[in-house]
Parts: sequence; structure tokens; C-alpha cells
Amino acid sequence: MDIGTLRGLGTALILVAFIGLVFWAYSSKRNDSFTEAAMLPFSDEPNDDTALVQNHSRSTHQ
Repeated sequence: MDIGTLRGLGTALILVAFIGLVFWAYSSKRNDSFTEAAMLPFSDEPNDDTALVQNHSRSTHQ
């Protein structure tokens, strides 16, 4: 095997990996989780009342 053949096989391997990644990213099974992840920057932080109730329940259980 010469260097040209190895480079060709390396390129083919990278191409197959890229095509697999594209199919994984655009599969319908991943759509819901990607949509949820895309909305994370817009999610609201919990309001103060909820945080107080959660902190109170944690301190009483210890």
C-alpha cells in the first residue's frame, strides 16, 4: 500500500462518518430532543415562590 491508497481510505472513512452524523442529526427520533435543547436559552428561571418551597422542603427533610 502506498500513501495515496491510505489517504483515499482515510478520506472514505471520514466521508462515511460524516454521512452517519448527518443521518443521526436529522433523524426524526432526535427531533424532539433537539427542539427542546434549542428552546433552553428562552426558558424562564423558576420564580421565587417555587424556589422557597423547594428550599423549605429540603431543609425539613434533613
